[in-house]
Order: sequence, then structure tokens, then C-alpha cells
Amino acid sequence: MDVIFGDTLTIYGLAWLLIVGLPLLMAAACVLRPLHEIAPLLAPWSIAPALVVAVRPLPAANYPWLLLGTQLGLDQTGRIFLLFTSVLWICAGIYAKGYLADDPERHRFFAFFQLTAAGNLGLIMANDMVAFYFFFVLMTFAAYGLIVHDGSAAAQRAGLVYVILALIGEVLLVTSLLLIGSAGYGNLANPAAAVAAAPNRDLIIALLLMGFGVKAGAVPLHLWLPLAHPVAPTPASAVLSGAMIKAGLLGWLRFLPMGEAALPVWSGVCVAAGIAAAFYGVLIGLTQDDPKTVLAYSSISQMGVMLATIGIGLALPTSWPLVLA
Repeated sequence: MDVIFGDTLTIYGLAWLLIVGLPLLMAAACVLRPLHEIAPLLAPWSIAPALVVAVRPLPAANYPWLLLGTQLGLDQTGRIFLLFTSVLWICAGIYAKGYLADDPERHRFFAFFQLTAAGNLGLIMANDMVAFYFFFVLMTFAAYGLIVHDGSAAAQRAGLVYVILALIGEVLLVTSLLLIGSAGYGNLANPAAAVAAAPNRDLIIALLLMGFGVKAGAVPLHLWLPLAHPVAPTPASAVLSGAMIKAGLLGWLRFLPMGEAALPVWSGVCVAAGIAAAFYGVLIGLTQDDPKTVLAYSSISQMGVMLATIGIGLALPTSWPLVLA
């Protein structure tokens, strides 16, 4: 990728910032009284710049003044993730306008919706660990507002379980990233190689699998999913299962040392856990009556398939390009 460096923002640099900045501005507009009736109607289209960039990628950009030095850009994997993620957020946002048309608190829903979208889109574009983690945290905790939107006892319980597991996941993640960073690797250009060469490689891999596994709904860290889906508004359920849990998959793809070293033990763990989750999600899902609960277990099953495939990549580094495709 071509990279734009320097302190002066170019048109490309502004475009990258617009992808996350526009949803953040729209979130603010949703809670400002003069605008909170109009902003939800426009909210879905704040995601449109992400779709445009996914179709027509821009040169990567560097922002030394943002956080600890932020880099935004897309490789082929990121481009694919940004494409389907932006389409899903736009469709869910359009549906939410009608779904919540009579909800007096819809402006609050759309504020959290926009914040969650900004985090989801930002982590896909992040090319450094600090920015990746910042956007990941933004997405994680903003999603709490989507889960508890209706304020029912069931929603509050689901939100509590979600927050507890999210906090555990964030602690595991930040520990793994600090371990990688302490070895002198702060850039996402090739974190897999950094993890493969790290002296405490096994510990980092365990932390990454569990930390991202919370978001990916990996068994037994999946407990929040079947609780959150039935209580969240339908458009929120769509992005929870269709986009947010894929952030966990992207984290695995970015950080785990696939293609760098043969790790048969970790391969066996991932394949076994993935296959177990794939069948567990189907078997439990078939016993459910609520369509959104069935969707949650379907997501758990599908992510189990992804985890098993990652296990193959950990066993056969030379086959990783094929597995990744």
C-alpha cells in the first residue's frame, strides 16, 4: 500500500478520517435536542464513505498527532471486511428507521448505533495496535447501549453478562498487545511474525484466542450472544451477529501467527474447539423457539467453523494463503 506521511492532511487523509468521523458526528447529533429528531433519518448514510473506500481503496495515511501515531489503510483482507461490514451497517440502519419509528428513545438507539459502527469500521482500517485496540474498545462498549435499549429486566441481565465478558476479553487483549509491544512490535504490518518470534509466544496466543474469542462467540466464551440477541432490537441483532463478532475473526487473522510457524498443539486446540462449537451451535439452536436466539446459535456455529479453519492454518503454514482465501 502507498502511504501518505506527514503532518499535513491531504484529501486522502481527510477521507480516512471521514469514515470514522462522520458516524461519530452523527452520534453527537442524535443526542443534541435541536437535531435528535432529524439525525436518525440520516444516520445510515454516515456509513456510505466506508462503502465507497471499500470499492475504490485509497492510499494508506499516517497521523502522527493522533493517539500515539495512527495509521489507517486497507489490505485485501481489510477491504473485504470493510465491504461487507459497511453494507450490513447501512442496511441495518435503513431498517432501524422503520423498526423504531414509534420509539420515543430512537435517538438514543441511533447514537449508540453510530458509535458502535465507528468502532467497527475503524478497527478494520487500523494499521497500528493502539488504534486497533481503541476502535475495538469503542465498538465493544458502545454496543452495550444497543443490547439494553428496551430497558427490560432481560435486557439488563443480558447487558450485565455482556459487559462482564467484554471486560474479561479487554483485559486479555490489552495484556497480549502489551506483550507484543514490549518486544518492540507496535505496527500491524506483520504482527503474526512478531508473535511467532516472541519468547512468550504460547502465552500471547492463548490471550489472543480468548480475548478475541469473547467477541467472536467462541465456546465457552459465547454466553452473551444467546442472551443479547433476543432482547436487542432486530437491527442491533443483525449487526451483532453479522458484523461485530467478525471483528473477533479479524483480530485472529491479524495477530495469530498463521503462515509463520507450524504450531500443532494450538492447531489441535482450535480445530477441536471449532468443531465442537460448530455442532453445539446447531444442536442447541434447533431446540430454540425465538428466531433471534436461533440466529445467535447459528452465529456461534459458523464462527466455530472459522476457528477450526484457523486451526488448519496454524498446523500448515505453507497452506495459509489457500486457507485465508
